[in-house]
Amino acid sequence: MISMTATPLPAELEAVIFDWAGTLVDFGSFAPTRVFVDAFAQFGMEVSLEQARGPMGVGKWDHIRALCDEPAIANQYEARFGRLPTDDDVTAIYERFLPMQLEKVAQYSAAIPGAAELLRALRRQGLKIGSCSGYPSSVMRRVVERAAAEGLEPDCIVASDDVPRARPAPAMALKNVVELGISDVAGCVKVDDTAPGIEEGRRAGMWTVGLLLSGNAAGLALDEYLKLDEAGRQQARERARRELSPAGPHYLIDTVADLPAALADVQARLAAGKRP
Repeated sequence: MISMTATPLPAELEAVIFDWAGTLVDFGSFAPTRVFVDAFAQFGMEVSLEQARGPMGVGKWDHIRALCDEPAIANQYEARFGRLPTDDDVTAIYERFLPMQLEKVAQYSAAIPGAAELLRALRRQGLKIGSCSGYPSSVMRRVVERAAAEGLEPDCIVASDDVPRARPAPAMALKNVVELGISDVAGCVKVDDTAPGIEEGRRAGMWTVGLLLSGNAAGLALDEYLKLDEAGRQQARERARRELSPAGPHYLIDTVADLPAALADVQARLAAGKRP
């Protein structure tokens, strides 16, 4: 067998692929977490916002499965129903969750400050704009409808049930690559506020940017964020950094408003022949 060293393939920045809740809309990612709490309450279980945030980023059925696997929640279920929650029980909770999510999601899905301006700037640069979400397509339709009214209209939208396996697998990010006609995954940047979303981008061979303050990791409502002094923001950054760093993001920034500097660095690294 002859071993050869491959020459690095050249690539140019072509696209940015965004998550939705906590990234483009819903500062603090409250729409899914609050509804998880309410859905479990209908089955007589008490789930805190902090617990509900734990598996954020994966598909919603998988999220409920992960919550049901937590001993504190599984024990509540067993005390009430006499058994640990099965996949059928998870589906029952999901089926209760989904209509509640459909009812509430638009209410919480205001555009994150700077997001619409960023997308316009990316288009002026000739970049394509993709997106994907842990929401199923029925929920995404509600999110997209409100987002469009606020100037957020990506070129591609992929929901968790549009692929056989959602995050942290790379399928949603790679479906964007196919739909957008991208020539090289190294020319794509995945932007997300959760560890599974960052992992998705890395598994897809993309540059990845984690968001420290606008999403699930910090868990701050917009008004809470705006009231923080710099010391308070630094504490929130460190809390989010501990959650996101194990996924290995290439960059960590506060919100999408800070993305241009990271993209400029990616462009410079690509021009120097580097790849993710």
